[in-house]
Amino acid sequence: MVAAAIIATSLPLASITEAKTFRWASQGDVLTMDPHAQNEGLNNAISDHVYEPLLNRGKTMAIEPCLALSWTQINPTTTRFKLRDKVTFHDGTPFTADDVVFSITRAGEKTSNFGAYMQGIKEAKKVDNLTVDIITNGPAPTLLDQLTEIRVMSRAWATKYNVTRPQDFKNKEETFAARNANGTGAFILRAREPDVKTVLVANSNWWGKRDSNVTEVVYTPIKQDATRISALISGEIDLVLDPPVQDVGSLKANPALKVVEGNENRTIFLAMDQGRNELQYSNVKGKNPFKDVRVRQAMLLTVDINAIQKTVMRGLSLPTMSMIAPQVRGYSKDLEKRPAVDTAKAKKLMADAGYPNGFEVTLDCPNNRYINDERICTAIAGMLSKIDIKIKLNSMPRVTYFPKIQNIDSSFHLYGWGVPTFDSLYTLQSVIRTKTSGGDGEQNYSGYSNPKVDALIDQLKTEADLAKRATITREALLIHQADVGHIPLHHQIIPWAMRKNVTVVHRADNRVFAKWAMVN
Repeated sequence: MVAAAIIATSLPLASITEAKTFRWASQGDVLTMDPHAQNEGLNNAISDHVYEPLLNRGKTMAIEPCLALSWTQINPTTTRFKLRDKVTFHDGTPFTADDVVFSITRAGEKTSNFGAYMQGIKEAKKVDNLTVDIITNGPAPTLLDQLTEIRVMSRAWATKYNVTRPQDFKNKEETFAARNANGTGAFILRAREPDVKTVLVANSNWWGKRDSNVTEVVYTPIKQDATRISALISGEIDLVLDPPVQDVGSLKANPALKVVEGNENRTIFLAMDQGRNELQYSNVKGKNPFKDVRVRQAMLLTVDINAIQKTVMRGLSLPTMSMIAPQVRGYSKDLEKRPAVDTAKAKKLMADAGYPNGFEVTLDCPNNRYINDERICTAIAGMLSKIDIKIKLNSMPRVTYFPKIQNIDSSFHLYGWGVPTFDSLYTLQSVIRTKTSGGDGEQNYSGYSNPKVDALIDQLKTEADLAKRATITREALLIHQADVGHIPLHHQIIPWAMRKNVTVVHRADNRVFAKWAMVN
């Protein structure tokens, strides 16, 4: 087993006193250990412990050197990266330019879910063992942002275990890289038991400086809210990533606990199938009501996001009309203007569209991914019933939900989108642009398509001027709003509940880093 060979390098760290185990939990499990198979928040958070990119984001979210020490733009389409010397993978293999070229190529494969991060990248070329050129198709203003999310694998390891292309997660492929890992990161994968636990141990050969006394990390998925919170209160768990919003007040009042919270750069929204000519999971035959903008407008006028904030989210959300959060470059406050709830007007729009008696449709919803996701969907169902859209709620765990949605097997679904690049292009290209190839429409599971929006997004890919980028973003989002391409609900507020003796860095990307954690 490769695990035995890798664990041999995870010896006790002589420089750390009072070594501690850090135990954290949330409602869902890691989907895969393959660093290029699933671009999903929790997945990336665990991958960040084991695998590393050329550049990463530090405690303040600023871009910092990681496996690349420095970078220089040689010409408008070539950026040269000097790599860190004397870095080894967990199995002892030296890290070189070959691994960078391999990993960037791998992230661009068809089975990868990281196409958005490959935006504009033509190829990576080895200059020497510690130098790589990344060549783009044109100017690439978000290249450095993108590279913070492309994690580096060992080419030799991937070849040895036949994982040179990413796991085809949406079609339920099983590969060696799905349950095993070999990165350069601060922690080494010791055990992976899906839906039970994932155990990491500190890498004594890590090149970096850790601000932590953690030598072991145990991540445990605990589906039931009450069980998860009981484990925290009893001391079985040190940190809960997603405490139920209804419990946050009592957790703050518990003298053994503390709650740290902040705004996440993630937007929760509804997506309607606008691609098919016949709505798949509906009683409407021969046509698709969601292709009629009047139906989508009626839904927008019926969904009460302020009521969701008050009754479902207990105040822990920022109701929105914008598909991008305030922390993201390109955000404009005037995009938050939303028409008031108007059921009478919505009913007239439904009648004008030919659906005076409404219709039936299935709403697909995860029940262990976003904060109060299933409760949000239940509330949505009640609201839409006021205009006679009868919802059949189909809730499921994330491990089932994501393959279903990624296979475009949905008529109507709840989705959430964070922005690790902190740039609006990431949302516009991934979620809103027409699906073609690469990162274009990679996460556009609704079939929304508008050529004018596509043209603006394509401009954004190469425009470097920040003022012009903001103007282009605003114009694209205004058209998308007029189309009711999606129905935004809110930006998440993320409370982390933890034992009083735990110190962590709370981040807008909702990622816990054990290399910055202290357990006293």
